Amino acid sequence: MTDVLLRNHVNILGTGSRTIMFAHGFGCDQDMWRYIVPGFEANYRIVLFDYVGSGKSSLNDYNPCKYSDLQGYAQDVLDIMEALDLNDVIFVGHSVSSMIGMLASIQAQSYFDHIVMLGPSPRYINDLPDYYGGFDKSDIEELLNMMQMNFAGWASYLAPIVMRNPERRELTEELERSFCSRDPHIARQFAEVTFMSDCRASLPDASIPTLILQCSEDSIAPVEVGNYLHNHLKNSTLRLMTAKGHYPHLSHPEETIQFIKEYLANVQ
Repeated sequence: MTDVLLRNHVNILGTGSRTIMFAHGFGCDQDMWRYIVPGFEANYRIVLFDYVGSGKSSLNDYNPCKYSDLQGYAQDVLDIMEALDLNDVIFVGHSVSSMIGMLASIQAQSYFDHIVMLGPSPRYINDLPDYYGGFDKSDIEELLNMMQMNFAGWASYLAPIVMRNPERRELTEELERSFCSRDPHIARQFAEVTFMSDCRASLPDASIPTLILQCSEDSIAPVEVGNYLHNHLKNSTLRLMTAKGHYPHLSHPEETIQFIKEYLANVQ
């Protein structure tokens, strides 16, 4: 069991009897939750981890075949929960981790009590006229080509667009550094798996009560996506944040903490 905890660089904080697991998004790592953790560690046991290929995870455990779809990452979430003998977890997933957590909950409901989705999207590519995801397929292909041709250029191009807090340059610079610190080949595959994924068919199978936190002016997951998800995900609650961009846990941690705490207070 120990190898799973090393593989995903698992860290446990807090003293509470209930467990919150925070799962980072693409191009990030568990350190991105550092402004959120203090709001919960007095009352919860907190589990932090890095996906294989991110942060301080074991790069030797990266398997391109396993991680060729989101189910490989969902299995890692379940591996960590099993290794720590967890149950009734509050799973907080940012961006693609929202869908990873949902897929894991479909496989093994008993591990999950509630899911909090921060900037989620079940499908990034438009499927018009029935679905607006925010991107044409050619947009994603161009992004992936840029990653392959000029990884540093891709990072500096994308970071300000997705952070969307121009007056706080330090946040954009941190995100750019986070992008650049990844292995380019692993990052590109994770990007392709993320942005080409389509989890819409799995939504009817998800039953864990879920909070959807929809950011304003989110270039990755526009408000239409949040509304779609809320309409197709049973037991879901949708809250619109004043936070702009795709990383409210960095740019607006107080609001993020407040929404999560209010939701948990009402459901427990």
